[in-house]
Amino acid sequence: MTGTSLPAAAGLGTFERWLSVWVALAIGAGLLLGNLFPGLFSFLASLEIASVNLPVAVLIWAMVYPMMVGVDFGALRQVGDKPKGLVVTLVVNWLIKPFTMAALGVIFFEYVFAGLIPPDDAQAYLAGVILLGAAPCTAMVFVWSNLTRGDATYTLVQVSVNDVIMVFAFAPIVAVLLGVTDIAVPWDTLLLSVGLYVLLPLVAGYFTRKGLVAKGGEAAVEAFKARVQPFSIAGLLLTVVLLFGFQGEVILERPLVIVLIAIPLLIQSYGIFFLAYLAARAWKIPFNIAAPCALIGTSNFFELAVAVAISLFGLGSGAALATVVGVLVEVPVMLSLVAFANRTQHWFPSEKDIS
Repeated sequence: MTGTSLPAAAGLGTFERWLSVWVALAIGAGLLLGNLFPGLFSFLASLEIASVNLPVAVLIWAMVYPMMVGVDFGALRQVGDKPKGLVVTLVVNWLIKPFTMAALGVIFFEYVFAGLIPPDDAQAYLAGVILLGAAPCTAMVFVWSNLTRGDATYTLVQVSVNDVIMVFAFAPIVAVLLGVTDIAVPWDTLLLSVGLYVLLPLVAGYFTRKGLVAKGGEAAVEAFKARVQPFSIAGLLLTVVLLFGFQGEVILERPLVIVLIAIPLLIQSYGIFFLAYLAARAWKIPFNIAAPCALIGTSNFFELAVAVAISLFGLGSGAALATVVGVLVEVPVMLSLVAFANRTQHWFPSEKDIS
């Protein structure tokens, strides 16, 4: 990232500043441990209830719950204040991104890579990238927005609106896209996953926030978030370790497959970013709104995608592997786009110029 674009502190902790390093170390640890202790990871994989892996569920809750406490649904009242950025975000997230990801998956896994991937594996990888494409980012958006000095309140509005839409739209969109590509859709497991990983953390976060605000206002909310943030960080890193441990043998034995899965994900990520970013520029949206609105569409709620892939298809499935590759691709891609956005902020008017 560029030294001239960000203030020295940028409001970030050590974890955020060195995010790519921690994730890379977690990936390495997962691959190493998965190959050294396959029996342990097989045991962890067997801890399931109703197709939900319990260790993964606990870690994802640890990641998502602190972020949900930060979602202020009172911010929804500000939706109409600056509608342009929100329009770009919602159009990209819900009317474009899931369908372009599915289209790229079909093109690459069923045609371009047809001679390199068995048909059954291709269908599994396609299901995984569809799950990624239908889950817009939630928790990590605050990090990307912070790195571009985005409007924090507006980012909160975007996240709040996205979370509300996700509760109702994620399962139907995934079901439609999986159905179109002739992949069986277990509706009960899909709805259970949405309820477990989106709706319940959202409700828990809402009531926690409400109680904190009643006791000490926003200061109490911020203090609580600071206390639980280490659990969120640990949840992210341990989830990465666990996922790469589960898939470690496959990843090391079939590195070409990882590259093949990564190609459509990379094309999708950069394509979606530039679509949203250039649309925001053409519409003269100020940079502190334009950058987050492009980044929120580019990034994925990989925690949800991974959890649903495991619930629907199993820990050792190609779908789960594809979502794990999404984790591998996401951090370096997003950091490169943050750096690009910071270098090109002069393309956009400031809020002062607009007002």
